[in-house]
Amino acid sequence: MVTELPWDEETGTLRRDLAAGMMNPACKHAMEAALQLREKYGASITAITMGPPAAEEVLREALAMGADRAVLICDALLAGSDTYATSSILARAIQKEIPGCDLILCGAYTSDSETAQVGPQLAEELQVPSAAYAEHLEISGRTLRVRRLVDNFRETLEMECPALITVSMERYDPRYASFAGLNDAFAQTEISVLNAEALGITAAEREAYGSRTRVRRVFVRSAQKRNVVITGAAANAAAEFLDKYQRKISAVIGKSIETKKQAQT
Repeated sequence: MVTELPWDEETGTLRRDLAAGMMNPACKHAMEAALQLREKYGASITAITMGPPAAEEVLREALAMGADRAVLICDALLAGSDTYATSSILARAIQKEIPGCDLILCGAYTSDSETAQVGPQLAEELQVPSAAYAEHLEISGRTLRVRRLVDNFRETLEMECPALITVSMERYDPRYASFAGLNDAFAQTEISVLNAEALGITAAEREAYGSRTRVRRVFVRSAQKRNVVITGAAANAAAEFLDKYQRKISAVIGKSIETKKQAQT
């Protein structure tokens, strides 16, 4: 879990190198959408992620689910990238490894920050049409039809491929990887690894055009509550409870009643 990872106080970033390998839950839904589209229309699926060496396990999971290829972007120079830098780096990897691809599917958001920004920013980097939170996809020739639910309204959009879609977690429930798939993913399939040099990213460029986000301070908020145990007979416990907290309870109830009155007027 992200909450279990320590922060690097100097850089203001999570120590993802200490994380156990697991695929971002939203990305599993995007992976399932890709698999279903391949089953229906035919395609080759390339899974791409950026992270520390441990992220290779995520790609092995994607291969076990059914991806054809896997690419890991891994370089200490790229560590701590915000959504702006991440989308730029991913765009370069896509252009290098799968030029001319027809469709890019992303998870709607990540479990560590939930910004939902990388997908749309990546579409801007690649200059392709995009839509977010798709719950159903259909392809007819070069036309992609996208159905999504936004602000309680169901929309159907059409766009020409190539395109980028972020997939809702409400549909495309991920399948389980088979034992044979796991065996092949860990024993046979090679994973391509790209570093900053392979993507043409220099230290000077990283410094000038890298992450726009600046973390000024990181701190852990301490809990302000404490447990109180009241023992004894029920009548005595109730009396003690009211004696201690009646004023606070009355204040909360009074605010609630006043808020309702204001809403009615």
